[in-house]
Parts: sequence; C-alpha cells; structure tokens
Amino acid sequence: MHSPVRRPFETGPDGPPKNEPSKTKNAQQFPNFADPLSAAYRFNMKKQLFLLVLILLCPFMSPGWGFFAHKTINQIAVYALPKTMQGFYFQHLPQIVRLASAADERREDDPTEANKHFIDMDHFGEDPFGMMPKAWEKATAKYSADTLRKYGTLPWVVVDVKDKLTEAFRQRDTVAIVQLSADLGHYVADAFVPLHTTINYDGQLTNQQGLHSLWESKLPERHLAEWKLDSDKGEYLKDPQRAIWQVIQESYGFLGATYDMEEKVTRTFTPETKYVFSHKYGKTRRSYSDAFADAYNKEVGAHVAYRLKQAPTMVASMWITAWQDAGKPDLETLMAKKPSKEAKEQLEAQLKAWNKIELIPQDLLLALHKEKAVEKADQINSAQDMAPVPTEEAPAAAPAAAPAPAPTAPFTQPEKLKVKSKTAEGTTKQKDKKKKEAKKDNDGWN
Repeated sequence: MHSPVRRPFETGPDGPPKNEPSKTKNAQQFPNFADPLSAAYRFNMKKQLFLLVLILLCPFMSPGWGFFAHKTINQIAVYALPKTMQGFYFQHLPQIVRLASAADERREDDPTEANKHFIDMDHFGEDPFGMMPKAWEKATAKYSADTLRKYGTLPWVVVDVKDKLTEAFRQRDTVAIVQLSADLGHYVADAFVPLHTTINYDGQLTNQQGLHSLWESKLPERHLAEWKLDSDKGEYLKDPQRAIWQVIQESYGFLGATYDMEEKVTRTFTPETKYVFSHKYGKTRRSYSDAFADAYNKEVGAHVAYRLKQAPTMVASMWITAWQDAGKPDLETLMAKKPSKEAKEQLEAQLKAWNKIELIPQDLLLALHKEKAVEKADQINSAQDMAPVPTEEAPAAAPAAAPAPAPTAPFTQPEKLKVKSKTAEGTTKQKDKKKKEAKKDNDGWN
C-alpha cells in the first residue's frame, strides 16, 4: 500500500516550513498543481491535448539545481559522511565538487541524458504514486520503457548509479568511485527539486516561464549565505529505491506552493519591474528581475533552503549504502597518499565552519571559487604535421659545435666509436665500418 501524497508544511521549526499557502487563482486555473488530494486534481480531455501539444513544441528541459547549488550539495555531503569514509572523500573533494555538474554538461552531447534528470509524475493520473510501480521491471511492464523515458527516469537512474558505485567500491576503482559519486550526488539532488516532478517544469503552462531557473538557481545564488544548511549525517539505507521515491513524492507536494507564491508576489509587481531583458546571439531573453527574486525568496525561500538542506544528507546516505553493500572496503588503501596532519586540520576547520554557517564568510565554499582550467593531455601528431622545434642561435663569440652523428634507428642513442689509430687509413676503416652497421640496422624508419 502506498502512502498518500502529502504537502510537508505542517511540522515544527526544525522540520519543513509551516506556512502552507492558500489556494489562489492559479490553483483554480490549474488544479493539478494546487492540491494533489483534491477532487479537482484530474485534467479534462482538452487540457490533456493542450499539454501534449506543448510537450511536443517544448522538448527542452531545464537542468536540475544550478551548478552553484549542485556543487554546494556535493561538498556538504562529504561533511555528512562517517569518519571511515570522510578522509577519502575529502581528499577528492575538489574533483567531486567540480564533477557535480558533469551530468548536466553531458546533455549537450548525449541525447539519452536529459530524461535521467526528471520524472513527470502528473502524467500518470490523479494518484501517480499509487499507480506507478516503483521497480523498473514492473513499471516498464505497465507503461513501456519508451513511455517512461519520455516522461523521465530519475528515480531508477539514482538506483542504477548507486549500484554502479557499489561495484566500483568492490573493484577498488578510485577513478570510478569519484566520478560515480559526483554523478550520484547530482541525480539525487535533482530529486529534491519540485519542478523535476511535473510536466509544468518551467511554469510554461501557467504563464510563469522562467520559474525553474528562479527557484533552483537564482534564489540559492542570491540567498545561500542566509540559509542554515545544517544537514543531518548520512546513514545506511535499507531500501534505496523506496528512499528516493519518498524524496520525489515530497518534492511533488511542494508544487502548489511553488506556483501559488509566484503568483502572489506577481500581484505586487508590474511587468516592467517583474522582468529584465537581455539580448544575446540575436535573441531577446526574459528573466525574473533581482527585485522579484528577493520578494519571491521571502515567500518561498524557506522551502528552497529546506530542500537544499535535506539533499546532502540523502547524497551521503547513498554513498554510505554503496560502500557498505560493497563490503566496507578500507578506503585509506585507495588514497593516493595518507592524510597529512595539515589535511586533517583543514577538514576539521571546514566542519566547524559548516556547523557555524561560516563556509561563505571564511571563503571555504568551493562553488564560489574560480575553477582552474583542466590540463589536457599532450597531443601526439604525425611528424609532418608537427612544427619544427625552434632553436636558439649560438652567441657570436662561441665557436660552432660539430654536428652529432645521426642515430642509426629510432629511439636509440648514437654509438660512440673508439678510434684506435689517428692515421688516415684507420679513419677510413672506421667510417666504412659505421656505414655498414647503419645499413644493417635500418628498419625503414630512417
């Protein structure tokens, strides 16, 4: 039996925010996003047709949390790990933070990547969490794999990447562990974004275009320093599949507030003050103004901060689960070098700064640091494509050096000749001998 969809706004100060919004005009116009439990939740046939047309015309899906938030979540997840894992992850913290956005970057080149970041639950009826089987095999048997891929596969991707990370731990593959940990952090974080659970992912169906970027990027970038991201410690998950589905169900419950509060703030703005316009690459783009973002943050910012606070705990829990399912391998043996006293002190300093909400004041949040360019491997070209190596001219006063004898075969040093006699006859014999050896050793590369 499934648990009912709930809107998590009713608990105390340490739990989700309490200010559940009242139903507004937006809720009446678009009941699907107002109250998942109401009788008005189902779409009529005209709206279903309208949604289908919009989906076909708007295939682009906004990415998950902005790069800034994704990197922040991965960094804090390392602080939420147990000490048995923390040393290894802290040693690789720069890579795990840098690769936090790799999954979004792959979308440009990999056509199969986009649908891994969301799941449009509202497509599956008025009780989607009751209708949808949680296991991939059962879900595909009911809806077909093509349908699931069209409307998003996020929860199954999380479980799949977690299983791959478990295998990487078993194989003691450090490179794979780091890469998969970063990817897993990204997908888990995406599950905490309400707009990743709906067809109306950018407010495009409710005249709220740009809502996606406003909620997940602009608000964290402008107000993260004000939020207390005191995430709980991660823990082993007995059922990772159930855990990620619970996250998505909770995110789905935030949708009503996400839309309604935007409409509430809109009433206090004019179109001229609500939006700003930019012209780039021959196109004019509209986005929410800073003033509107700050006003929206006063209404919905607690919800964004709450989801951002919870995400690192779940990311750390998935990492812990993968490591424990692999038999708890000793991660110290996988470290490039044993943690130094200085490294341990750095970790302790960052943990204290995190607990005191001072990562930003102390300049310890890596998402705010300018990334160093990744060095590319040397490119090996054919000899004819390579430019000649420039040579320095010898000083005028220095005598010209005699040219060294050419090597007789590739990758071999020229052989030193021992001259026994300085007579003309001896010199001639040595030259003839060298010519014969060069001819014998020539394998076609000379």
